[in-house]
Amino acid sequence: MTYAITQTCCSDATCVAVCPVNCIRPTPQERAFGSTEMLHIDPDICIDCGACADACPVDAILPVDQLSGVQREYAAINASYFERAPSPEVSEDSPNFHAWDRPAFERILPADFGPLRVAVVGTGPAGMYTAEDLLLHTGAEVTLIDRLPAAGGLVRYGVAPDHPGTRRAGETFARLHAHPRVRMLLGLEVGEHVTAEEVAAHHDAVVYAVGASRGKRLGVPGEERPNSLSATDFVAWYNAHPDAEPDAVDLSAERVVVVGNGNVALDVARILVSDPEDLAETDIAGHALTALRASKVREVVLLGRRGPADAACTRAELLALTRLPGADLVVDDHDPRTGAAIDAAGPDDLAALLRDAPRVLGTDWSRPPAEGRRVVLRFHSEPVDVLGRAGDPTPNGGGRGTGGGPVGAVRVTGAGGGTVLPAGLLLTAIGYRGVPVPGLPFDEATGTVPHEDGRVAGLPGTYVVGWIKRGSSGGIGANRACAAETVGTLLADAVEGLLPDPGRSAKAFLRLARRRNRQVVDARGMRAIDRAELALGRDEGRPRGKLATVPELVAAARRRRLPL
Repeated sequence: MTYAITQTCCSDATCVAVCPVNCIRPTPQERAFGSTEMLHIDPDICIDCGACADACPVDAILPVDQLSGVQREYAAINASYFERAPSPEVSEDSPNFHAWDRPAFERILPADFGPLRVAVVGTGPAGMYTAEDLLLHTGAEVTLIDRLPAAGGLVRYGVAPDHPGTRRAGETFARLHAHPRVRMLLGLEVGEHVTAEEVAAHHDAVVYAVGASRGKRLGVPGEERPNSLSATDFVAWYNAHPDAEPDAVDLSAERVVVVGNGNVALDVARILVSDPEDLAETDIAGHALTALRASKVREVVLLGRRGPADAACTRAELLALTRLPGADLVVDDHDPRTGAAIDAAGPDDLAALLRDAPRVLGTDWSRPPAEGRRVVLRFHSEPVDVLGRAGDPTPNGGGRGTGGGPVGAVRVTGAGGGTVLPAGLLLTAIGYRGVPVPGLPFDEATGTVPHEDGRVAGLPGTYVVGWIKRGSSGGIGANRACAAETVGTLLADAVEGLLPDPGRSAKAFLRLARRRNRQVVDARGMRAIDRAELALGRDEGRPRGKLATVPELVAAARRRRLPL
C-alpha cells in the first residue's frame, strides 16, 4: 500500500520536507513547483511510513486503499505524473538527497542578533506563514493585527465550506495564536483605528498581508444592476463574512450565469447546485443554508472566454464537478472549436475530463431542465450586456444600457452572433484585486503595493506578502515561499541596520489600540469565539455554526449573549 495526494493539496511542501525517501514531487527546488496544480507521490518509491499524511496541513494525503468516490482517481493521477517526469535517482551522491525542503533564502544572522518587534497586518495564510517563519527561526515578538474580530482571512472566509480538508489549515495556523511571543489585536483596522505611521512607530518592522478583497469588474453595460454581484461577494455571503448582508443574494430565479471558469467560478457553481442537506454537514453560513434550501436555481451557466484547453480551473476542481451528486455537467456545443479541443485532448489534459460530458446545442435557453439541476460549460463566450427583466419600467429596461431594474438576462458572444441567456442572477468570477492601504503606495494597474522582494518602496521597515504583494495568484501553499522571501528581505535589512528605530514600546501600542477600539479581540477572545461556534454547531447538528456579524463575534469573545 502507498499513499496518494488528493484534491485538497495546498502545495505548501511541508510533506516534501518530512518524506524520508524523497518520493514527493515536484519539490520547491524544481522549476515545475511554481506552476504545478498539486504535488504527487511516486508509488514505486513510497515506503508507506505515513509521515507526509501526518504533516499535511489540509488532510490531502491518504492511503491508496482508503480512497473512495472521486478520490480513487488520484491514485492514477499521482502515478501518471512520474510516467511523464521520472523521479531522479535517490542516493547519498545525489545533490538533492534529503535536501528537498521549502524554498531557502540565505539568512546569516549574527550571534548577537536581538529580537525584533514585528507587526503582521492580516491573519490569513500569507500573514500566518510570515509569523510562523519569524517565530520558528528568530526570537521575534509578533503582533497579529486584523480588521475583523475573527482570525483566518482566506481560510475562514474564502475556502468553500464543502472543502473541510483545506479549511483545516486554519487549525495549524491557530496554534500560533497562543505562542508566548505573539499578541493578537483583532478588530483593529489600519487606516481607521490606527494609522500606518502609528503601527510603524511601535514596531521594528511591519508586514502587510491584507490580501486582495475586491472582485475585478467586467466593464459592460448593465453591470451595476441589482442581482449582478462579484463572486467575491457571493463567497463572502456563504462563508458568513461580516461584510456580507444575510439577504445580499437572491436565489429566486431558475438560472444563474457565472462569468469565468477558474476555481472560484467552479466553487460558486458547485455550491449553487449542491444538495443543501449535504451542505448542512459543513460550516456554511446559516443564512446561506436557509436561502439555498429555498432556492429555485436549477441551472448554472459558466462562461469561458477561451476554449476548454485554456480553462483557468485546476484538474482537481473540474474532476470534482464532473462527479457532483445530483447535478449533471454538460458542454454547450454552440462553437465547433469546443468539441474539437475536447476530442483532441491528451489523457493528461484538462479538456480530456469533459470527454464523457454530454454536448448540447444551446439554441433554446428559454428554460432550465424540467427536473434535477445542471451546470452548463459554455466556452468561447463572454458577456457584452446585462439586460433588465421583461417589463422593466426603467429606461432601456429590456434592452441595452444600464436601466435600474434587476438582472433579467445576459447577452453573450458566440458562434452565430451570440445569444441572450435569460437569468436572474449574474456572478462575475474573473479575479481579485487588492485595495489601497492608507499610508502605503499603491499601483492601481496591478492592484498591488509596489515592492522589491517584499520591501515596500520608499517606506523603510515596511513589507508586503501574499496577494497584496504579487497579485491574486497561487493558493494557500504558495504563500509559504512568498513569506520566506519577504522575511528573508526583512532580516537582511535588520542585519544591515536599515530598520528605523520604533521609538515606542509594544505595550504602548496595545494601550493605543484599546483606546481607539474598545472592542479589540485578543487570543483569549478568539478561543472563546471558537468555543462558541463549535457549541452552536453541536446545537444545530453541524460541525460549526459560524457567527456572521461583528456584534456576535465580539459578544462571543467577551462571553456575552446578545439581547434578543
